[in-house]
Amino acid sequence: MEKLIAAFPQNLIDALEIASKVSLKKPENAVHNIVVCGMGGSGIGGKIVTEWIQSELKVPVSLLQDYDLPAFVDQHSLVIGSSYSGNTEETLFAVKAAHEKGAHLIGITSGGEMHRFCAQENIDCIIVPGGNPPRSAVAFSIVQLVNIFVQLGMISAQNLEEIKISLNLLSDEKSAIQAEAKQIATFLFGKVGVIYSGPNYEAVAVRARQQFNENSKYLCWHHVIPEMNHNELVGWSGGDERFAVLFLNTRDLNPRNQLRYTISKDVIAKKAAGVMELTPNGNTQIQRSFYLIHLVDWASFYLSEMNKADIMDIKVIDYLKNELANFN
Repeated sequence: MEKLIAAFPQNLIDALEIASKVSLKKPENAVHNIVVCGMGGSGIGGKIVTEWIQSELKVPVSLLQDYDLPAFVDQHSLVIGSSYSGNTEETLFAVKAAHEKGAHLIGITSGGEMHRFCAQENIDCIIVPGGNPPRSAVAFSIVQLVNIFVQLGMISAQNLEEIKISLNLLSDEKSAIQAEAKQIATFLFGKVGVIYSGPNYEAVAVRARQQFNENSKYLCWHHVIPEMNHNELVGWSGGDERFAVLFLNTRDLNPRNQLRYTISKDVIAKKAAGVMELTPNGNTQIQRSFYLIHLVDWASFYLSEMNKADIMDIKVIDYLKNELANFN
């Protein structure tokens, strides 16, 4: 996993190379809505990209992390199935149902049943390198999703340029990122972690939580400002020394949310063991998002070492899948 995390900038380079060779069919019908289907390490790419492009897209986009499609899906829907293994049960259910409803489909996978189904039905399918944990392959799903929207004329190609700038930023800041990641791991060790972000970075906060869960074998939670101001902030009246809180200070919040951020941080600091701000480098949302993703990936690695956890172990997920298979 250490090597896989270190390879993140190179993964972005490889993913951009794959994207440059992709040629997608245009939808036969006008697209009125978009659904991105994906779970876990495959699904988080959809949530991240959706937040990046919501100000450009002219049609609504939804992220589906379940078996059942929304009722609105029809021949005017673009449905993207992202399954790294190609065998993600929920995603396959949804993609096959979307095909029956006449939606325009595109797959992203390393192989498996997703690849076979797309080949059989003459559906565009982008193939990415396989063989690693899905959580370590997020660069590939992110880049391919951005490229899909660029190729279909839904967003500007500048988004791909931002990814190129981001990978250079990560390479240049490698030492600083790893040093800060060690500080984060030390801050969280032995505490219950809490992660807060602005609404445009909720996906990054979710990714952080997922990485601490899987890599570090560590429970934590996340919430978003301003929504947490209407509920969870009150819950901090019961806060104590068990909690270590990470605030994603991205410096680009709505001014009212920035004020909420400052007030919330001050309130929580009085009730928790400590508060730590993560302030990413980068000039745009895409650049800052990649910086935070890479920073937390490293922090989850160092925390796994401190927890003496097996970073690759997902036996409980394998157990769940085996139990589900018994009911097929």
